[in-house]
Amino acid sequence: MADGASRTFGRRRQQHLLILASGEKVRHMTIRPWMTALAAAGVACLSLGYLGATAYLVLRDDLMGAAMARQARMQHDYEDRIAALRAQVDRITSRQLLDQQVVENKVEKLLEQQMALSSRQGKIGDVLQRAEGAGLDATPPDAAPVNAFVPEEEHSSFSPLSSFKTLLSRERLAHTPEKAASFVPQNGDNDIADRADRLFTKVTLSLKSIERQQLAHIQSLAADARDRADKIQSILVNTGFRLPHDVASTNASSDTAIGGPYVPPETGDMFEDSLSDLDLALQKFERVKSYAETLPFANPAPGREITSLFGNRIDPFFGKLAMHAGIDFRQKTGGKVFATGAGTVIAAGPAGGYGIMVEIDHGNGVTTRYGHLSRVLVEKGQKIADGDVIALSGSTGRSTGPHLHYEVRRNGRAVDPLRFLNAGMKLDTYIR
Repeated sequence: MADGASRTFGRRRQQHLLILASGEKVRHMTIRPWMTALAAAGVACLSLGYLGATAYLVLRDDLMGAAMARQARMQHDYEDRIAALRAQVDRITSRQLLDQQVVENKVEKLLEQQMALSSRQGKIGDVLQRAEGAGLDATPPDAAPVNAFVPEEEHSSFSPLSSFKTLLSRERLAHTPEKAASFVPQNGDNDIADRADRLFTKVTLSLKSIERQQLAHIQSLAADARDRADKIQSILVNTGFRLPHDVASTNASSDTAIGGPYVPPETGDMFEDSLSDLDLALQKFERVKSYAETLPFANPAPGREITSLFGNRIDPFFGKLAMHAGIDFRQKTGGKVFATGAGTVIAAGPAGGYGIMVEIDHGNGVTTRYGHLSRVLVEKGQKIADGDVIALSGSTGRSTGPHLHYEVRRNGRAVDPLRFLNAGMKLDTYIR
């Protein structure tokens, strides 16, 4: 029953036999299901391993190619980046070299202007010294300093060349790709050429201002010299003196024979022309002033009262009308008597009614006489300068008391000394 049930409800598992024959020997091996499954699994693993290895070998070249391509692209990008940085560095370097060359050219021009101003200042110094000696006000106006137009950081020790070189060194870039790549001008202040242009413009304006001040001062001195010469000449003419041609002429050596065909003057720069004009004006002023200083325009008794004028008056001794050939100054005995102009003593001693007298020849036919002196301090033939003390006052000769009798004569004829005193007070403004 049991066997029947077994046969009825299940089959008997069929076993697979593996017969191996080798000669007379025959072996039987039973192949069980699990062994079949194990073998199938092994074959499947081997197949999968083979397929995986085959796929790896097939795909490996593609992966390596992609990796190499990616690395090549990265290297190419890096090389492009380096080339771009190098090109930017080259552009910056070229621009710096160009800016530096431009700045150095401007500095060279600036130094030329400074040298020209220094040379002019030397010439002006000689002219100013000469003008001061002639009595002109040669004090130059306050000039704006060069560094007044320079930024504050340059004020301490200003030099155009050092300032521009400092500017270049401050803005110069290190030649590295990183710094070159980071250099991007944000505004005009970071542009070295613009800063150099501004600095150069400011310094140039300062030098131009100094040049204009020098020129204006020279022109002002020339105008002052001409004006003074004309005023002195006018005063002399009104006093009765006609200036000799060699004094009134603008030529320095009019007493020397000159001549030649007319050739238009050479046109120089304005500074040289103004300097030449000033030289001519000073020459004329010096000649006119020198001529005026030889004439007796000073006061022989400064601060003393005039007691008797030039002209007809009642004679103190005869009591009748008589000609008074000079003017009298109230003066105590022993008072100082001053020469009224430069000249040569032609008489010194007793002279009749003059008592003790000194007479001085001033040239151009003009002489002065100083009478009633108590003492003579000069001698005949002595050269006298304007303002020298020549005698002491007294009451010698035809005199009623201590005083100074003063005469001015032209070509031997007495003229009113008061005209000379009045002219002298006007001339003091222009020749003292």
